[in-house]
Amino acid sequence: MTQLSDENLHWQAKAREVAEDVVRPLAAKYDVAQEYPWEIKDAIAEAGLFGVWIPEAYGGSGKHEWNIRNLVAVVEQLSRACGGVGVIFAVNALGSLPLIVGGTEEQKQHYLPQVAAGEKLIAFCLSEKTAGSDAQALKTRAVETGGGWRIHGEKKWTTNGGATDLYTVFAVTDPEEKSAARISAFIVEKDDPGFSIGKVEDKMGIRCTPVVETRFDGVEVDESRLLGGQTGKGFRHAMATLDMARPGVAAQGMGLAQGALELANRYTSQRNQFGQPVNRFQMVQQMLADMAMKTEAARQLIYAAAGAADSGNLAAVNQLAALAKCFATDVAMEVTTDAVQLFGGYGFMKDYPIEKYMRDAKITQIYEGTNQVQRMVIARNLAKEAESLGFLDEVIPAEDQDVYEG
Repeated sequence: MTQLSDENLHWQAKAREVAEDVVRPLAAKYDVAQEYPWEIKDAIAEAGLFGVWIPEAYGGSGKHEWNIRNLVAVVEQLSRACGGVGVIFAVNALGSLPLIVGGTEEQKQHYLPQVAAGEKLIAFCLSEKTAGSDAQALKTRAVETGGGWRIHGEKKWTTNGGATDLYTVFAVTDPEEKSAARISAFIVEKDDPGFSIGKVEDKMGIRCTPVVETRFDGVEVDESRLLGGQTGKGFRHAMATLDMARPGVAAQGMGLAQGALELANRYTSQRNQFGQPVNRFQMVQQMLADMAMKTEAARQLIYAAAGAADSGNLAAVNQLAALAKCFATDVAMEVTTDAVQLFGGYGFMKDYPIEKYMRDAKITQIYEGTNQVQRMVIARNLAKEAESLGFLDEVIPAEDQDVYEG
């Protein structure tokens, strides 16, 4: 079993209570309505869950500088009941982690207590229509005005957009610079003149979570809104944020897998065919066993990544976060699909809860770094590791090719 601290277990239990008492009864309603579930958000805030990843020094409940195990413990439980609710919670970590990673002390003291209390929600604006996996290819510009900055551009796939009060926005401040130093980050507030919501997406899954285009038509911010008080640090802050946040996406996938496994386990114990419950058939038993093995393996990998994050081992986090995100979300897609199969024809019907798990799972393989990109990150780290394995050369035979002429 994963070793969790008393603190982690406390928040896990709180999240499970909210998930079972509030989230599960309302999940289908908001999936159909495709509306932000404010009553669920209020329950999460009342339980104190919005502060679990934020240090106590900034109004949160985290006992340490980094509190990613708290985050994943909560995300798993909420996602067990509804993948979309797992997202509306976790995206506040994604939006606020840049402040923790690189904000000034004044920025942290001003914004983080409001997020921790659930008084203000925060979103993350990085992706654009032509800048997805290639995050350096941003077109949104921020131009210095003398007393601050004027932001022009649009962002794609802003999760929780329209519901949130604050937006962490990444924009080009030095278009002549060819390196990642061309990008800086800013804090935009929803009432800033020139900020607006564009297209609202109609989604396959996580339908209670608004995903929108955000527009910045000459949004003016003063110097206090430049993240960290320095230009050229935005891309570095974004990448560090994604490394720290990816265990949360992995936990969303793992929570979906766990929830689907539990539903399939119960259903197959009650569904009778040929005079007995279908979970007595070896083919069904093998499917359930494989689902359980992979879900638990994902859980252990996620907590290893979260543990590395909490220890501040940033070098290890890059590799472990990619491993956890890629593996757990692939498992989520596989386990939820198999769960639909175990429900048979009923699994295809919307009045049964299981098909929603499969729809919610798909996006986890795509956002916060596609799983193809995660495999590239993993392979890049392995290539670096290979350089330190020279001691193995003495046990690997070296073959010389003879050359014959004539």
